Amino acid sequence: MKSLGVDKLIITNACGAVNMDFQPGELMLITDHINLVGINPLIGPNNEELGPRFPDVSCVYNKDLRNVALRVAVEQNIHLQQGVYGWWSGPVYETPAEIRMIRTLGGDAIGMSTVPEAITAVHAGLKVLGISCLTNMACGILEQPLSHDEVIEVAGKAKDKFVKLIKQIIKEI
Repeated sequence: MKSLGVDKLIITNACGAVNMDFQPGELMLITDHINLVGINPLIGPNNEELGPRFPDVSCVYNKDLRNVALRVAVEQNIHLQQGVYGWWSGPVYETPAEIRMIRTLGGDAIGMSTVPEAITAVHAGLKVLGISCLTNMACGILEQPLSHDEVIEVAGKAKDKFVKLIKQIIKEI
């Protein structure tokens, strides 16, 4: 993307809500992330043309882009939560004990993507905006098993407001 001239990247995902104040169907602006998988996409030889060996990740999710997203959400009357996204490897949902750990560490949402893409983008000098669709309460929060069908159903219900938000953010940036 960098070699094509891209300088901003919007990353979206569907994920589980760890924060019990959040609700399925809400959107969450990612303010930071926690890498819980123990690997990093930058392990291995570094290509200096793409970025530095040790990139700064103190602000992966660009504050200016986050402010645009917040303003657009207010203008469109879309409730936009803010929080920390945790990256879990999958392809299984987390256990209740893992969710308690993630909450203790400060995670507000949990998913199986986004973090490696964001790290790689920041390494290349791209400005990153991350927005999650909270499709379910994470494992163990409710007294019901998690279902991929539920994830798909809730994402479908949130689709229109998500698309509306992203389209206007793109116009603004």
